[in-house]
Amino acid sequence: MLTAISGINWGDEGKGRMVDLLSRDYDIVVRYQGGNNAGHTVINERGEFILNLLPSGILREGVVNVMGAGMVVDLHHLKEEIGRLTEKGVAVTPDNLKVSDRAVICMPYHVAQDGAEEDRLAGKKFGSTRRGIGPVYGDKYMKKALRMGDLRDTDALRERVEGICEWKNLTLVGGYHMEPLNVDDIMAWLKEYGDFVLPYVCDTGAYLDKAASEGKGIMFEAQLGALRDIDFGIYPYTSSSPTIAAYAPIGAGIPGRKLDKTIGIMKAYSTCVGEGPFTCELFGDEAKVLRDAGHEYGAATGRPRRVGPFDVVASRYGVRLQGADEIALTKLDVLAGMKLSVTVGYEIDGKRTQEFPYGEALKRAKPVNIELPGWTEDISNCRNEEELPVNAQRYIDFLEKNVGCAITYVSVGPERDQYIKRTPKIGSNK
Repeated sequence: MLTAISGINWGDEGKGRMVDLLSRDYDIVVRYQGGNNAGHTVINERGEFILNLLPSGILREGVVNVMGAGMVVDLHHLKEEIGRLTEKGVAVTPDNLKVSDRAVICMPYHVAQDGAEEDRLAGKKFGSTRRGIGPVYGDKYMKKALRMGDLRDTDALRERVEGICEWKNLTLVGGYHMEPLNVDDIMAWLKEYGDFVLPYVCDTGAYLDKAASEGKGIMFEAQLGALRDIDFGIYPYTSSSPTIAAYAPIGAGIPGRKLDKTIGIMKAYSTCVGEGPFTCELFGDEAKVLRDAGHEYGAATGRPRRVGPFDVVASRYGVRLQGADEIALTKLDVLAGMKLSVTVGYEIDGKRTQEFPYGEALKRAKPVNIELPGWTEDISNCRNEEELPVNAQRYIDFLEKNVGCAITYVSVGPERDQYIKRTPKIGSNK
């Protein structure tokens, strides 16, 4: 079974929480794109964990975790992240963590360039996490990047680094007026952190292909959501890699394999980190109340998330992009006692639409909202749908019907056991 866990909206939907829960039924969990700009929060009996690079399955004993070929890896950050986990008693060894030899290395100069470009853009910035993700993916497609497998051959690596430094300084020195890159400094950084990471590096494509042939359960974990996809998201306010489920086998290293199931993750309300159009956005006190109730601050950056009511238009579009077979709805508990509204359409230049618009039209879109009856009861102890307040049940039914995809899981709190396995009122999206 090959299953993708993918975000339906702008990211931060609670993918890490659901991967942690559902990985109990899988043998392998794979991150297939992105880098340490991700921030997946998992809470279990051992405490709270924020994962940036490592797949969320790393917190499950007996689960093998893979960082796929489509990822970009900051070696320094990976070493520190592994160190934080081991300090908390989480075992991280080459037996349960494997890093693709084809994954690209995110270098310190990528981080510096990312920050310099955001500073240059000033008021027109894209909302980067400043962790080097855009520049390193750019270098990858310019064929100027270093890959994890390059760490095995020091002589060949140095030759590559010399050529990259000559090319990169054209931009860093000539464009951003930064200090020139020094080959010896870069080689020292690669050795310091590369020596630590090398035991984990292998041909993960061959490993995953064999595992799939043996019938093992493989779960693919995405970073961000459909609306941040480089091709189909709110470009240019997107990530720098494909965030849709269809890319999962490719980014994992097994492009010849096909997914068996896609589980889309969406919040019971809307959140967004970073710049770009966010039609349903709330402001002022109303936004603060929802933000604080949901603890909506970025796991990777600490930035306050933009918040708003559930957006049917954006979510229906995200469900289509992800090809979701079913949905896990997260953070329903946050809405207890809240004024409950839903964005059911957009108005653009005086005309209403229920289709997600492109480009400048999206920037001009205004939300068309309706109010729904809410509830005041604490639902964190509910473990089946019948225990939920009637209005909470009706809210789930409303979202399910309007996004057109079966809602099978409902999260009612951050802990592993705080969820409801639900019988949908409609059939699968496929």
